[in-house]
Amino acid sequence: KVDFGAMRQVGQHWRGIGVTVFINWAVKPFSMALLGGVFLRHLFAAWLPAEQIDSYMAGLILLAAAPCTAMVFVWSNLCRGDANFTLSQVALNDAIMVLAFAPLVALLLGISAISVPWATLVFSVALYILLPVAIAVLLRRWLLRSGGQARLDSVLERLGPLSLTALLATLLLLFGFQGRQIIEQPLIIALLAVPILLQVYFNAGLAYLLNRKLGVAHCVAGPSALIGAS
Repeated sequence: KVDFGAMRQVGQHWRGIGVTVFINWAVKPFSMALLGGVFLRHLFAAWLPAEQIDSYMAGLILLAAAPCTAMVFVWSNLCRGDANFTLSQVALNDAIMVLAFAPLVALLLGISAISVPWATLVFSVALYILLPVAIAVLLRRWLLRSGGQARLDSVLERLGPLSLTALLATLLLLFGFQGRQIIEQPLIIALLAVPILLQVYFNAGLAYLLNRKLGVAHCVAGPSALIGAS
């Protein structure tokens, strides 16, 4: 759905981009650290193994400091978001992540530095972002040349249910591979889910509210809010 010829118009949505960057890098990691500290170290401390609390905190912070990339394209489609804006904010967040992820996590974990598997990070961005985008560009151009806008619209209509099915299958696989962990410690999973759930609603709600206050259209405010909550 991305029209690369219209990407130059994305600059008109600088407010949405600004909200995305602010929520993802100035709010989300710190709010997760705060919520994690309140729930894991205080409210839920009696039900969690004491020797694992630091590890759980680290997991929450690592999760919050890495903004959603590939899946946000599906979230954007579900909320009728602007595909061009979605691609631009994903690209910007990936660029920031390469520079900011390690020092931000190190700061929140209270250590001097962390070891980042750069090869894995670069490979992931190439596999889940660059490769699909390159294939999409070539396929879009071929469809437009061979059948015009009508053929492109027809293909997009058929792909819509497929992309949603693929997303649901991915989520099922992610949880399925962790099935033993979930079954063996359901209480811990449920307790850890509480600050994560609050974090999701807080960041999505705050991002959408800020976009509305700035007069941003829903097609931009939607994906702007969801990338910080995914």
